[in-house]
Formats: sequence, structure tokens, C-alpha cells
Amino acid sequence: MQHLPSGDTSTRRHRMSKSRSVRIGLAAAAATAGLVTALIPGGAQAAANPYERGPAPSNSSIEASRGSYATSQTSVSSLGVSGFGGGTIYYPTSTADGTFGAVVISPGFTAYQSSIAWLGPRLASQGFVVFTIDTNTTVDQPDSRGRQLLSALDYLTQQSSVRSRVDSSRLGVMGHSMGGGGTLEAAKSRPSLQAAIPLTGWNTDKTWPEVKTPTLIVGSDGDTVAPVASHSVPFYNSLPSSLDKAYLELRGATHFTPNSSNTTIAKYSISWLKRFIDNDTRYEQFLCPLPSTSLTIAAYRGNCPHTS
Repeated sequence: MQHLPSGDTSTRRHRMSKSRSVRIGLAAAAATAGLVTALIPGGAQAAANPYERGPAPSNSSIEASRGSYATSQTSVSSLGVSGFGGGTIYYPTSTADGTFGAVVISPGFTAYQSSIAWLGPRLASQGFVVFTIDTNTTVDQPDSRGRQLLSALDYLTQQSSVRSRVDSSRLGVMGHSMGGGGTLEAAKSRPSLQAAIPLTGWNTDKTWPEVKTPTLIVGSDGDTVAPVASHSVPFYNSLPSSLDKAYLELRGATHFTPNSSNTTIAKYSISWLKRFIDNDTRYEQFLCPLPSTSLTIAAYRGNCPHTS
């Protein structure tokens, strides 16, 4: 049996001790990293994008009548607010994932929040705080609707009972008909908005080069109140070419299609809001490449890939 000189034995013991220390250190670092990841909603993905909410999406998940979040709702009386006519707030019940992006939705001419109420729980269950509002009068014009959308956003983020659930830096607006025209007005007035979705929008102003908010315009091929040729298409064409924008034309639809539960409207609205309010690129797959025409889509235009 060969005996090592005492110096070599000491060296070997030193190397073994050093190796064991390195292994222990690496194991501890890995355990710490795993713990941190486990504590963050969504794990490593949440670290890359802290605004992601909910599981990875699929066609079936965004077409479903409800998303992964249980929701609650609270009524807001017109007597307790100023600048708009009250409404209903829909929100995810759990606070485990932190705050959520928010969207305010305006009804159309002569209509009440009940006409767009279906969007409340549908969007909220996907991970948003949603505020469907009534307007000061049912005959408000688009510029007034735009101001009311912004007043409702300010109330939601600053005074509402759910304000602690809302990330005030991640906000959007939607609206039907006159409210759709108001959506463009709101986006023009407040460039910090992250998303805008006019639904069969109506406005006497046809050009919107000032808009800096990613905008999805939804029109209907059978709309006789706000025909796409004189409303939605000019709206879309006038938006800056550098803007993240899209135009969805519903097939076999009317001006009032957004007033009833509609899977196509929900699918692309959810994808747009997720992509731009939450910066959740997991939803890019539903927007780019551009959706093809189908039994429910007469036309779809947009600029891909998105840059925001």
C-alpha cells in the first residue's frame, strides 16, 4: 500500500473540504432560488413579467364563458360619484395574485350599463377589475362619454372599495356605439392608457392620428347605425401606422351585437387587454399572425408583430 507524504494528505483533505463547501453552497443557492420562485405567483414567468395573471391561455380558455378567477361585484350609486352615472364593479375575489389591471366600459346612445353587463364577469374572471358604467344622461355625445370613462377610471383607482386591487398604471377603456366613440376620445385625452376597444363605435370625428394607446376597433358587417365604411374603417385607417392597432369586423352581425354575449368579441377583447394592459405576451399567439376570416370574422387587419 502506497503512503502519501503528509503534505499531500493535507492538500487532498483541503481540496475535499473545499469541494464539499462549494457543493453545499450551490445547493443552498438553488434552494433559495426555488423558494423565491415558489413565493412569486406564476413562478419564474412572474419574475420576467410580474403582471401575468392566470394560467397559460388556450383557445378554449379565452372562448369560455368564464375564466379561472372566481368573481364578485359591487354596485356604485350615482349619488356617491361625480363625473359619471355610477355603475357596477366586477373583480376577482382572490387577492393572492396581487393587483390587477382594470377597464371601464361605457354603454351606447340611450342605453344603460345593463346593455354591456355581460362583459363584466366575463372579463373579470380572466383577471381584470371591470367597471361597467351608466352615463350622466343616456343621450351623451362621444366627447362626454370619453370624459365620463376617465372620471370612472379615476374613481375606480382612487375612491372605490376595490381600489387596493387595482394597478393604476395598467388601465384601459371600452365602449359600445356612442361609448365606442367615447373610447377613442378617452384614449386621445389620456395617452397613458394601455388599451382601448371601441365596439361598433360611432363618432362624427373620423380621424384619430393623436391616439397613442394600443387600439382594437370592432365593427359589424351588417351595421346600419354606424356602418363600418363611415365609422370603424376610417377610425382604424386614421390611427398612426406605428401604433399597435387592429380592426376586427364581425360577420353576420349588427350594430347591437356587442349588447349580447359574444364569443368572438370576448376572445379578441381578452387577448388585446391581456397583451397590452398586462404586457402578457402569452396572448400574442391569438393576435399574430392575424386571425383568418371565418364564419364569425368578415375581416381582420392589424400590424404584427406588436411592439409594445
